[in-house]
Amino acid sequence: MFLVDTNIFLEILLGQKKKEEAKKFLSENIDRLYMTDFSLHSIGVILFKLRKPEVFEEFIEDVLPNVEILSLPVESYPELIRIHKTLNLDFDDAYQCAVANVFDLTVVTMDADFTKALNYVKILFL
Repeated sequence: MFLVDTNIFLEILLGQKKKEEAKKFLSENIDRLYMTDFSLHSIGVILFKLRKPEVFEEFIEDVLPNVEILSLPVESYPELIRIHKTLNLDFDDAYQCAVANVFDLTVVTMDADFTKALNYVKILFL
């Protein structure tokens, strides 16, 4: 089971150079994908800022039926802070790690910052 990081979706949505690799991963694992509420909101913020609300609309129509959205349980927020302090990750990466840990998921990312978390959660780099 995979927790898909924000950058995987943005790679596709923004037509970046690794979009085909990201699409392939998502299509091959469609029944095993999760994303955080934070990722969903971040994608919305970015696409609205780029004046692409129609891309966000397509994203929610295509992706949300196939990906389960997870939130960090309230009682796990102290762990989020500990991850930040211990691994020196920013909020969004620490949030992804905390959710992956709570739900026993592998983080799928293109973000090299996650190398700091290799001893904390399972990571798959695309």
